[in-house]
Amino acid sequence: MGILSIRSSFCFFALVFVAHGLLLTLSTASESEVRDETPFTYIEGTGKGPKGWGQIDPHWRACSTGKLQSPIDLLDERVQVFPNLGKLKRDYKPAPAIVRNRGHDITVMWKGYAGQININGTYYKLLQCHWHSPSEHTFNGSKYDLELHVVHLSSHGEIAVIGIVYKYGRPDPFLTKLLEHIKVVRKEDRDLGVINPGIIKFGSRKYFRYIGSLTVPPCTEGVVWTIIRKVRTVSREQVEALKEAVHDGYEANARPTQRLDRRAVSLYTPRDNGGAA
Repeated sequence: MGILSIRSSFCFFALVFVAHGLLLTLSTASESEVRDETPFTYIEGTGKGPKGWGQIDPHWRACSTGKLQSPIDLLDERVQVFPNLGKLKRDYKPAPAIVRNRGHDITVMWKGYAGQININGTYYKLLQCHWHSPSEHTFNGSKYDLELHVVHLSSHGEIAVIGIVYKYGRPDPFLTKLLEHIKVVRKEDRDLGVINPGIIKFGSRKYFRYIGSLTVPPCTEGVVWTIIRKVRTVSREQVEALKEAVHDGYEANARPTQRLDRRAVSLYTPRDNGGAA
């Protein structure tokens, strides 16, 4: 790829980043995803499915009218290799956590300082993680069996999410530690004690980067997405436990892919060892 195309790609990426504004208030960002799933579903034809989310609540208009919506299909032909994005820097710490059944998903929330990630010099503190089945992001049109979203927040209220997709295979170590709690969590939060988020394995230094949105109402835009390129593995038992724990009708809790709308999607590939990672 030529230097000119890399520079133009970076400029477009930066313009999109600034033009749509990432400055959310801390309170808005931390409570940005709905806690109660009652107003929306993932089933079309109910009047509350993904195509109609933007009409359910005036604050959810972005779900229908937004131009930076997530998830997206990560097509090789659309992705531009951009080594200057740099290695994803994370510095996670063990901290007290709880598991919460939000009805539409299962969420692990850290109650203390659980570390942070660094993206282009901005630090984002780890808040929570949750799962979607099947995967929301797709690779060249292919869906996978599960997707983990690890949610972070900067001191200015900017949201950054790391996404990891999984296919059936060996059990995932992080879910293995949580499985017995997930199987029994209902209306009341369950205390997990101290949980080390470092257990979450990435498995690769390669990742995709783009600007998108939350994938549930209110579909807030300006989210910095980092999708790990490697597809990891999860056991069927682990996925079934997540499906059985959520409320009826939310076993398949993946929003369909959204239009890219000329957004830049970059791929970070390390330069060393011929780009292998």
